[in-house]
Amino acid sequence: MSLCALARLGNPVLLIAAEESVSQVAQRARRLGDVPNGLDVASTTEVGAAEQLIAERRPTLCVVDSISAMSDDALASVAGSVPQIRHAAERLCATAKSTGTALILVGHVTKDGELAGPRTLEHLVDTVVRIEGDRHGTLRFVRALKHRFGPTGEVGLLEMVHEGLRDLPDAALSLRGPQLDVPGVVFTVTNDGSRSLLVEMQALVASSSVSPRRVAHQVSSQRLSLLLAVLEARCQIDTSASDVFAATAGGLPANEPGVDVALALAVASAAKNFAVPRGLAAMGEVGLAGELRAISGLTLRVREAHRLGASAVIVPAQGELDDIPGVRVHRCASLSEAIGIAQISTK
Repeated sequence: MSLCALARLGNPVLLIAAEESVSQVAQRARRLGDVPNGLDVASTTEVGAAEQLIAERRPTLCVVDSISAMSDDALASVAGSVPQIRHAAERLCATAKSTGTALILVGHVTKDGELAGPRTLEHLVDTVVRIEGDRHGTLRFVRALKHRFGPTGEVGLLEMVHEGLRDLPDAALSLRGPQLDVPGVVFTVTNDGSRSLLVEMQALVASSSVSPRRVAHQVSSQRLSLLLAVLEARCQIDTSASDVFAATAGGLPANEPGVDVALALAVASAAKNFAVPRGLAAMGEVGLAGELRAISGLTLRVREAHRLGASAVIVPAQGELDDIPGVRVHRCASLSEAIGIAQISTK
């Protein structure tokens, strides 16, 4: 729920903007609609001033954007340093507890996706939430990395639109691309928390006149290299002299081992120039011996694939799977067997 929505319900809320002026924040807020009276905005980087605002106004919710920009002149270190971040967070949290205010601290992340600043900042708060996504796409994932009052395995899926972030209950409906039967395209389902997401794996194998390249986008480059080695050693599909490109359509990440079979099938179909039917989904982990290994949540994955149009699935020979009417299940013990099933299905 946004600050504006809380204010419209009669809850006093406070936004302390440490990186933007009040006019800049107001301009952004008006773009999203009318600003309610219960929403107060202050622009300051002084911890003492922020403490005073919270103590005087006693808002239901206070958001500090960002904690990395807050500082205390009493400390010799510069703003954004570890001592300043720790000190500012401790003081603001103490004030919030004394006033009964719910406090949200916005933090920066490093290039590796980790929370910038001291690790004690994560230990200090009750909940750590990370919003991640492809900067070129509109999808955003919300994950709870820490939560003292409940589980952290769930994931929220949002879409960035002109009016801001909105809930996206079914991402697959907006990800289905043109109905093209071309080599290198295979559907799979990845599990994230209790959510199953349909993912379109794409691969392209092209001749290379120089050193062959391996390019992976939204898929694990390590898993791609492993699967290329398995394809060569166990399935006689050699891509050592070719450029191999692998990606997911729509910006959904697919890094778990459960998408191995789909990624390997996409590369195999691109290399062998055969199209996998769009009604066939593949899921499972691939081992170094070329075997298909059982994965968690197989029934959930198959149900989601069937709901979104799959009439047949390729799954590991081992693993519990409930009977799902309308779905033809191909149990495969090896990757070579799965490739054979995919090729037969095209005929």
